Amino acid sequence: MSLIKHLATYRFSRYFKLCFLVWDIVLLNAAIVLSFLLRYDSFDRIELKEVRTISLLSNLFWIVLLLYKDSYRVVRIERIESILMRMIKMIIIHAALIAMIVVLLEYADVNRLRIIYFYIVFFILLFVSRVVFMIVLKYIRAKGYNFKNVIIIGANDTGEHIRKILSKDLTYGYRVLGFFEDSVDPFAFISAPILGNFNAIEDYLLKEKVDEMYVALHIDNIKIINELTLLCERNMVRIKFLPDFQLYTKSRKVEINFYENTPVLMLRKEPLEITVNLLSKKMFDLVFSFLAIVLVFPWLFPIIFVLIKLDSPGPIFFKQERSGRENESFLCWKFRTMRVNNNSDTMQATKGDARVTKIGAFMRKTNIDELPQFFNVLWGTMSVVGPRPHMLKHTQQYSELINNYLVRHYAKPGITGWAQVNGCRGETKELIDMKDRVDHDIWYIENWSILLDLKIIYLTVFNVFKGEDNAY
Repeated sequence: MSLIKHLATYRFSRYFKLCFLVWDIVLLNAAIVLSFLLRYDSFDRIELKEVRTISLLSNLFWIVLLLYKDSYRVVRIERIESILMRMIKMIIIHAALIAMIVVLLEYADVNRLRIIYFYIVFFILLFVSRVVFMIVLKYIRAKGYNFKNVIIIGANDTGEHIRKILSKDLTYGYRVLGFFEDSVDPFAFISAPILGNFNAIEDYLLKEKVDEMYVALHIDNIKIINELTLLCERNMVRIKFLPDFQLYTKSRKVEINFYENTPVLMLRKEPLEITVNLLSKKMFDLVFSFLAIVLVFPWLFPIIFVLIKLDSPGPIFFKQERSGRENESFLCWKFRTMRVNNNSDTMQATKGDARVTKIGAFMRKTNIDELPQFFNVLWGTMSVVGPRPHMLKHTQQYSELINNYLVRHYAKPGITGWAQVNGCRGETKELIDMKDRVDHDIWYIENWSILLDLKIIYLTVFNVFKGEDNAY
């Protein structure tokens, strides 16, 4: 018997958390040692009292972070990207705690540059170890080891959906044996074999090794579900249920929270409803907008001022009431790109619009006209990234035509957004154009992260140089 095959007979997954904790502490202390070599080319200062105190606290803080609310869980269906994101968040929190301790205790002998070296090395070591672990795990499972055998009860769309999830990546470590169903849904595309009807499940469990059972039955089948629960308990098969959310919504982005021991189903996940995320985005907005105003406005504003005044009579800025977060109106600022007219609050700009001035067309193409909105960000009425704010008339009009239109107002409006970098900008000639924009805005609200905001900012700048057909 090969070593891999022998090791695969053991359930190491239950020890993953402990192994990762021990391994991370090894890497953390290795990073401390290497940071001294990089900074001083020796270990002369490593025995200082302040250094030893910070090193000890670094170990304790990391252990607490790993154990806090099961922060370092290992879930089979979790992808490496998710694991790495959680790792980055913990490193940022850890660095903030250490920085606070250094400042509060006034540790002058703790070199700041050495600490930066430590976090760079620690991040690299953690990143490499996680990637290597996933590669090794994928190799082991590709050889057919460390798999869990799964059966699915219910040959329907819900059952097929979980089959696709469990089967799409070898590193998940699942082998779907097939479905059990009394009457197969004729409209469901089932790609795994039908092993029998519900009456055949017990015999199958006695003959074959099954680790987990996924129940994808409608709640009307409560009697069968209860019988399956008892059957799994008797045969040491872990049973998992796929709640029939279709009773409430067709969305697959639902989230479940527990109010004490009562599960509460929510229509969608909203990361920005979490306080730490909201504060992170607020801090990012303030810093980014402040830098933009300080670094760009002093030299650009005089140029724009002169060009607008030479191009057409009227004010430099254009101010308009627009719909903001929670559908509350606010005054949105822009550089004026049109000749003064009476239709600016009711009519969108169209391709070749005669109202747009020559310098206005250039500013629209390059998004320069939006720069004054960084002041809106500082005032708290807008964000750097978010759904673009619409005119009040359009909000009233489209909220009656598109059912989920107002969901986009759960977040602060942004200077740029996910819809805009995906080409959903400019004139909305058809209702489907606005619906696509709303769908992108809702996706952003449900999937927000700081990294996503940075990606959108990058794509916005990239699109300025690449050029966009709908930028007019």
